[in-house]
Amino acid sequence: MDTNISFTDFKKLDIRIGTVTEAERVEDTDKLFKLTVDIGIETRTLVAGLGEVINDPKDLIGKQLPILTNLEPKTIRGITSQGMILAADEGGLPVLLHPERKIANGSIVR
Repeated sequence: MDTNISFTDFKKLDIRIGTVTEAERVEDTDKLFKLTVDIGIETRTLVAGLGEVINDPKDLIGKQLPILTNLEPKTIRGITSQGMILAADEGGLPVLLHPERKIANGSIVR
């Protein structure tokens, strides 16, 4: 990692904690899940490639996760994804990040 960004650029990212309220596998895919996430101010639909590390998408229901909320929407397999779950990468596979305790949906990550 040799590219730095300014603190001003970092502040442009709107990262908030959201709770997964619904989860299902995207039809005809092995990796993709369609998630409904409550981010406090609204509910968003996200498409996430978690199928390699989570067998049943229903296991995500109730989990709190950091969500990049101001990412440009993208249509994936006919579903408009309105944000991105932030996860660590270990060996090319996502590892989910969670608050250490339950906090309010929409809490800002700084």
